[in-house]
Amino acid sequence: MAVNQAVNAKQGTKFDGDATTLDDKSSRWRDGFARYDFVMDEQSLDITPFKAPESEYFGVNPGPEGQIRCIVIVPGDAAPGKPWSWRGCYWDHEPQAEIELLKRGFHVAYIQRGPGKEWDAWYRFLTERHGLSKKPAFIGMSRGGEYEYTWAARNPDKVSCVYADNPGANQEALSNLGLLAGFDVPILHICGSLDPLRGKFSTAIENIYQQFGGRISVMIKDGCGHHPHSLRDPEPIADFIVQGVQEYRPAPPAFVGPKFTRTTFYSIASSYRVFPAEGTGITCRGPLFTECYNRYTFSLPGVEGAISVIEPKAAASGKPWIFRADFVDRDALVDLALLAKGFHIVTGPVPYNADGPSASAWDAVFQHLAGAGFSRKPVMEGDGGAAGEVYAWAIENPDKVSAIYAVNPIMRSHRVQAGLVDSLAPLAHAGVPILHVCGSHDPWLNDNTRVVEERYRELGGQITIILKDGEGHYPVAPSDVSPVVGFVAKSAVL
Repeated sequence: MAVNQAVNAKQGTKFDGDATTLDDKSSRWRDGFARYDFVMDEQSLDITPFKAPESEYFGVNPGPEGQIRCIVIVPGDAAPGKPWSWRGCYWDHEPQAEIELLKRGFHVAYIQRGPGKEWDAWYRFLTERHGLSKKPAFIGMSRGGEYEYTWAARNPDKVSCVYADNPGANQEALSNLGLLAGFDVPILHICGSLDPLRGKFSTAIENIYQQFGGRISVMIKDGCGHHPHSLRDPEPIADFIVQGVQEYRPAPPAFVGPKFTRTTFYSIASSYRVFPAEGTGITCRGPLFTECYNRYTFSLPGVEGAISVIEPKAAASGKPWIFRADFVDRDALVDLALLAKGFHIVTGPVPYNADGPSASAWDAVFQHLAGAGFSRKPVMEGDGGAAGEVYAWAIENPDKVSAIYAVNPIMRSHRVQAGLVDSLAPLAHAGVPILHVCGSHDPWLNDNTRVVEERYRELGGQITIILKDGEGHYPVAPSDVSPVVGFVAKSAVL
């Protein structure tokens, strides 16, 4: 590969982003990679080459008074786009992930200062003067996690991904996680199960980021504390970072229109895997270890309230879909299984100034999606009070419903005066099958599901009840979803 010999006259160094030759102020770092040292003036923020003392070996000492130490490690051959990783604390500590990234063509950068104007100057120096990618990947361990989150949350458009290891955090970073999620920045946490910081910071970040619809994966090393950081085999970390910098944003589906918000939806279930190289098991969860789906939120003209659609990786033939009134949480096992089978999951709009959905708004959503090729007979789904709302729309539109699946339903609707249990005839006459999953101790069981069961059978309708012995109103998800998924898949009219 030809070496670009362009030199920045002001800086006076041969480092140009991909050069591997050394000058008199350069050295070698770990496995023979070219190391370039700089100092940044604390007042002017000017950056000039610096000769690292041989006594530092691979590490770094504090800079001269009034000077901030900065380092760039250059790969033998830079990967396309000149990606780089950025560490802001504990240089050369557990560097195995960075060594692996260098082998894959990444530059590795460091600045010996907390996030502030100095980080902004270092970023400009590397991206504008030396052509490195505008979106670095971040590596932060302990306090380094606090540093990377602080700068990343201030500059969410300048971040490709974040790897944080037993991270610390601060109030500013926690408060601004929604900004990172809005830019769909993927995050990986690696933590020890015994780390005293895990619950205070890593778990808090994970929960907040999930609720904002961001992608965060977690690896918890069984029986490990705050140290050692990283993994002995750094490939999972390097794979995550490479994927993060290479990602492209998918084209939105036509049905969302020009104005929409895209977040992600994935299971929060954990799996326990043995990693022989680490000498322990690791609890894994998040998008690195499970399927991740796009969730689009948009509105329609004249419709109050937002529509949410979770999109499967590949739509099943006929575009079957679920129509429901309540938000889909990440422990919705049935919905996750249906997404895997190619169903879209749709939450209809509910106005802010009403206690439930309006018929006209749901009619508009149905017509919009049917016009976009969705099945003209969705499966209705609802939990608790939301089940009554989907029943109300189904009763008014029995020819547009293929089946109803309800969990511990409460048979009332805020917009229907007549009792729903007395209005089931249209559904029975249309041959709409019904499935209820209920806890045997649910306080609504006898006055709702049992009454529906009796009335529907009297009308000649088909209804199935799955009773979970000893359970109450929660948890609402069945432990074995296969009967429900089988019912929905069999009943869906394509």
